[in-house]
Amino acid sequence: MDLGDRAQVPIISFSATSPSLHTRTPYFVQATQGDDTQVGAIAAIVKAFQWSQVVIIYEDSEYGSGIVPYLSNAFQDVNAHIPYKSVFPVSASDNFVLKELYKMMTLQTRVFVVHMSPTLGARLFRKAKEIGMMEKGYAWIITSGLMELVYLMDSDVAEAMQGVLGVKPFIPKSEQLNSFANRLKKKFLETSPGLGLSDLSIFGLWAYDTLWALSMAAERVGLKEPPKAFENSIVNLNVSDLFNFKTSGIGPQLVKAMSETKFEGLSGKFHLVDGKMESSSYQIINIVGNGQKEVGIWIPSLGIRRELNMNTTAHHTNSREYIRSIIWPGDSTVVPKGWELPVSGKKLRIGVPVKAGFTDFVRVTRDGQANSRISGFYIDVFKSVMEALPYAVPYELVPFENPDGSSAGTYNDLIYQVLLRKYDAAIGDITITANRSKYVDFTLPFAEGGVLTIVPVTYEDVNDIWAFLKPLKKELWLTSIAFFFFTGLTVWILEHRVSSAFRGPPSQHVGMIFYFPFSTLVFAHREKIVNNLARLVVVVWMFVILILSSTYTASLSSRLTVQRLQPLITDVSELIKNRDFVGCQEGSFIVDFLKKQGFEGSRIRTFTSAHDCDEALSRGSKNGGISAFYDVIPYSKLFLSKHCDKYMTVGPTHRTDGFAFSFPKGSPLVADVSRAIVELTENGKILEMEQNWLRNEPSCAGPDDSMNSITISLQSFKGLFAITGGVTAVCLLIFIASYFYKYRDFHRRISNSRTTIWSKVVAVCRHFDQRSLSSGQPQDKLPESGVTHNNSSENSIQPTDLPTHHHSNSNDIVSSAPEDVQDASGTIHYSNLEDMSAAQHSGVVHPSA
Repeated sequence: MDLGDRAQVPIISFSATSPSLHTRTPYFVQATQGDDTQVGAIAAIVKAFQWSQVVIIYEDSEYGSGIVPYLSNAFQDVNAHIPYKSVFPVSASDNFVLKELYKMMTLQTRVFVVHMSPTLGARLFRKAKEIGMMEKGYAWIITSGLMELVYLMDSDVAEAMQGVLGVKPFIPKSEQLNSFANRLKKKFLETSPGLGLSDLSIFGLWAYDTLWALSMAAERVGLKEPPKAFENSIVNLNVSDLFNFKTSGIGPQLVKAMSETKFEGLSGKFHLVDGKMESSSYQIINIVGNGQKEVGIWIPSLGIRRELNMNTTAHHTNSREYIRSIIWPGDSTVVPKGWELPVSGKKLRIGVPVKAGFTDFVRVTRDGQANSRISGFYIDVFKSVMEALPYAVPYELVPFENPDGSSAGTYNDLIYQVLLRKYDAAIGDITITANRSKYVDFTLPFAEGGVLTIVPVTYEDVNDIWAFLKPLKKELWLTSIAFFFFTGLTVWILEHRVSSAFRGPPSQHVGMIFYFPFSTLVFAHREKIVNNLARLVVVVWMFVILILSSTYTASLSSRLTVQRLQPLITDVSELIKNRDFVGCQEGSFIVDFLKKQGFEGSRIRTFTSAHDCDEALSRGSKNGGISAFYDVIPYSKLFLSKHCDKYMTVGPTHRTDGFAFSFPKGSPLVADVSRAIVELTENGKILEMEQNWLRNEPSCAGPDDSMNSITISLQSFKGLFAITGGVTAVCLLIFIASYFYKYRDFHRRISNSRTTIWSKVVAVCRHFDQRSLSSGQPQDKLPESGVTHNNSSENSIQPTDLPTHHHSNSNDIVSSAPEDVQDASGTIHYSNLEDMSAAQHSGVVHPSA
């Protein structure tokens, strides 16, 4: 290629496929499809069969290593992990090949992508067949460079490669291709009778099309014979000046002409893009018997399809349903799951957290010889889950500790070690969090999640001078008082005109409004209720009073006779507002959780044991301790079971995911382990283990949550208050409407008078203050002076002689006092509203009033 630069003539290759070649010089023409164009097809196969891990096998050459970065990126796009890359020297010995294959047998991955020369590839598959790696459960994919030359390999190699998948550029059928194949058959009929259309190599077709493109480009630039200067340089060339030659003046034009050449060749559309062949579709081939079976076609814009159809409007997909049936290695029709647990190989290293305290569920101890012993409820859960798998999994539990036996870090540090593949999994009391799930895959949780707030408790002081107010909450007290006043006012309005018990001077009216409803508390009211509406109001109110007083009595009696617990902190927001210290387990995710809740980092203290937490809670925040302790539900329940007489939970349960086992991203064990956890949960095995582990734990004999103080809230009486309020309001509205309707003539004349609004209000109030005789009840004797007795109604008191003259202000109207007039029927008429109101206020009423 350097010669092309120096001579400025195109260097054309129809077999060099490495992606790193075409960028070196503008005079290099890669008349082939680069290896990077096929990685999309290979990744599509991996995605279609949902394989999560792939091993790349390639030779240590420019051809072999050039495709690796592109494969890695393509597998990453389909969420396939590459646990191992096997590099073979070009001249690798059989021992080296066997050593690498045995190493790959110890891996879990059973999907291999091979990219190497045909010679080395043939040796690889022979040895793989010998050691049993071409059996059921394995999946092999070869690149186009090896796939194109499979037909030239020996029969034993072809037999070893049975079930292998491969990709190669798609060659569209055409009359031109058929004609070329027929001519080729006739020419080589004697020497190669078995050669047919299916045996045509893509490299040969590219070579044929490249020569046509070069001829067309030469004609385009007007080059019909070699330049004379070039012929003279060839004639005079000797060894001493082998690399001393002149530059071509027509070379750049020829390169440009080739890049602009487009035509339909034997291999399909010939078009160079940036000095290399434009990418096209790829066939997906299955090696079966002595031939090759096309099982699908990968189209860059559409994904995998059974047939090439560029006019379809279907969306891009890499689904298995578009792939025809495949014969896999071992003559199997079952799709390999892509991984198997190695029969022989290293055990899985399972990391276990190490803690000085809180060892009720996970415990790591050391004997005199510094040997670690791992036990605990969650360890037994993991062992039971692994035993429930349908296959054997060799593993060893490894403590996450320093050489001196101390913890090697936090739970997040342990998760990071799984990411780095220092451990194959991590188990124990590990909570699923969003941040951790970015680095590892979690199984389904085997223990409930959630964070509780634990605070100290105190006994309620029954000698408090305000203890009698505590049975009811503040809003219930205020609502009750409001309804007492409302009910008393309503009864007074309903009874004032008809009952002598509700009449008298204004001070007596106010006293009656407050006295009557409160007297019903002890059923001490003696006032006779006359109005039927008032009777209904009182009956409903008595029912409410009965329930309210009974509830209050029962609650107060309980408080005074039974000692009750109450939390020191009732509102968690008070902890943040008062900047109290709070605590949690050391190394737990709860530290970050508390910061998100609003706690300052300096106000959060971590503890290594439950004993330290107990002491800190007992001291309190002001004495160097903490005001509240936060922990996940399993540990919180265990802590409270030992100290239920000292602490309790307050506030809501903060929802989090539970405890689970963590595995590296893409681990095939996650799905099977999750299914085993569900199975053990449903059959009660995990619950049984929990009971066996915790039955010997010391339990608290103190008072339980049922002894907590209960203050009755308004919510419990909303229905009763709604009933009495509704009945009272309806009765009051009926009475008011009846009153205004009955004395409508009087109120109409009041409203039509030309006096002030205040005078009208006073007249209406004094009219309402009259004693009504329409009820038929016995009344007190009425004064007789100044009154003419008749059988007319109260409407006979009318302002018939309102002043017709106007004065300077309203006061003049009220103060005017023309003579009163008595008509022939004996009815008294007043000349203005003031005189009428004064007469009524003095007790002068009609017999019918």
